[in-house]
Amino acid sequence: MVNFKKLESQYIGGEWRDGSSQQKMENKNPYNDDLIATTHAASKSDVDEAYQAAAKAQRDWEKVSSIKKREIMENAVFYIEENNDDIAKIIMEELGATKLKADFEVGLVINMIKEASTFPARMVGSIHPSATDEHKENRVYRKPLGVVGVLSPFNFPFFLSVKSVAPALASSNGVVLKPHEDTTITGGTMIAKIFEEAGLPKGLLNVISTEISEIGDSLVDHPIPQSISFTGSTPVGKHIGEVAGRNLKEAHLELGGNNAFIVLDDADIDLAVSAAVFSRFTHQGQICMSSNRIILPEAIYDEFVEKFTNKVSELKCGDPQDPETIIGPLINKKQVENTQKLVDQAIEEGATPIVNGGIEGNVFKPVVFADVKPDMSYIQEEFFAPVVSILKVSSDEEAVEVANNSPYGLSGALHTNDVERGTELAKQVYTGMIHINDGSIDDDPTVAFGGVKNSGIGRLNGKWSLDAFTTTQWISVQHKPRQYPYS
Repeated sequence: MVNFKKLESQYIGGEWRDGSSQQKMENKNPYNDDLIATTHAASKSDVDEAYQAAAKAQRDWEKVSSIKKREIMENAVFYIEENNDDIAKIIMEELGATKLKADFEVGLVINMIKEASTFPARMVGSIHPSATDEHKENRVYRKPLGVVGVLSPFNFPFFLSVKSVAPALASSNGVVLKPHEDTTITGGTMIAKIFEEAGLPKGLLNVISTEISEIGDSLVDHPIPQSISFTGSTPVGKHIGEVAGRNLKEAHLELGGNNAFIVLDDADIDLAVSAAVFSRFTHQGQICMSSNRIILPEAIYDEFVEKFTNKVSELKCGDPQDPETIIGPLINKKQVENTQKLVDQAIEEGATPIVNGGIEGNVFKPVVFADVKPDMSYIQEEFFAPVVSILKVSSDEEAVEVANNSPYGLSGALHTNDVERGTELAKQVYTGMIHINDGSIDDDPTVAFGGVKNSGIGRLNGKWSLDAFTTTQWISVQHKPRQYPYS
């Protein structure tokens, strides 16, 4: 049984303790406002202590055998599986997530750690001949960066923290993790508990729970970490990238999305409708890969819209503890207010809400907009909520043009019965990922994940994560004395 009361603490240097700030953070259930935890926030001195601990532990961790490292990763998987129900429960309580979403997130985490467990044996080097000297041997070694700083978001905090934490640890790095302030347990201390139980050496993974107003940029500009992995909003990501760049640190940024869901005139409409509902309304639309814009040709527009709105209208909204609920609460009141402002802006610009369910507490019921034009300014924004816009086009070429009319480029989907036609069009959509005859929400631990434009920099998962959290060192060996020109 997981002791969640203990998880109110910071985890620094292998010790559970309060932060040294005077500020207290209240962690509340976004559906019923029940208090889950109260945390004494970390200060800048705690950040420094965490980085110092990670750096010290990493020097010994790098020498640990690949077999032992793999064993610890496997132990983490076993612990999660044994405590699945407890973990799912805290995800539901802290995020306002449904049971379906919680179980889905736990499954993603398990698969990610399983993939990371292969990393210790993949820290291999190579030998290359010299182009200038037949007696020289060039050895290239793969080495850890040292310490990685990770900042995770509130929407899939367990998974999106582990997505960086597990590969970074498995490739011999130390880690300092800062979860979002609304999900300090699911995105932070629960992960520390899992790896502590798995046998990870003390000090190697540290969790800092705090407000940015308390620590400023210290997590990013601290001299110890050589890489920063951030998942979150584009404005914050741009700032982190700027700070990291000034300090010559690598920055891996997975940011927002304004993803297009394209349906061609030969598509299976019923399948496309189901995929579109899943792609927009899973976890209340609080997913960077969610489909904001549905793009339809004139020939199928009316049929699709009728079937889509009928299905959306049937989605149950309310208490996420109810197993039949699909739409639970947004993470906090601020998100509700920001969403309503964008909905009001859309209506002012001429979009027609053909579904508009209203608001109850933090539950924002689905909104579906028709009569949407590509030049409306609101359509350029990312809705992190159950709101979707439907646009009509007259050709495949216009569909691609409308899809690309966005400052973002993270994910997308395209439906057609002609896979080759779909593939050729998909290649023209400027996005990091796009899925044919599927939803826009997908993440595979072995396939490159990431976006273009305002959706981020870099790729994670599989060998891309291995590259992200390691560097290479060239060591040459001169086997016979070299003749120098002025010896």
